[in-house]
Amino acid sequence: MIMLQQKLILPEKRRGFHLITDDVVNAMPRLREINNGMCQVFIQHTSASLCINENADPTVRLDFEMFFNKNVPENDPEYKHDYEGSDDMPAHLKAALLGTSVMIPVLKGRLALGTWQGIYLGEHRNFGGRRSLMITAWGV
Repeated sequence: MIMLQQKLILPEKRRGFHLITDDVVNAMPRLREINNGMCQVFIQHTSASLCINENADPTVRLDFEMFFNKNVPENDPEYKHDYEGSDDMPAHLKAALLGTSVMIPVLKGRLALGTWQGIYLGEHRNFGGRRSLMITAWGV
């Protein structure tokens, strides 16, 4: 059994959805040692999220941002948690809807993502800062 773990610090990104698959793969060069296993990517924040979706057409990421902004609007007067800015509570809600981790099978030393799949970082704050990820992979 092989167990690998690596912390990855992503530089600050603008608000929106960003492909980070290459960042994750580059942070785990020893992943190639795992023939069959799993990889978990976990974000250590409450106002950003991770998910897997379309990796080819960038308009999908724009539509994701549009959808979540329409469905989780800023400046809702019913929000109680508003002292960190109008984007803060919506960011927490978006992160809760999308989640903080993704699990990906590892096959022959590579992430077994589908042809059109990539890992997204959902940055839900206007100025979210650097984001910390914990990547853990295990297998044989």
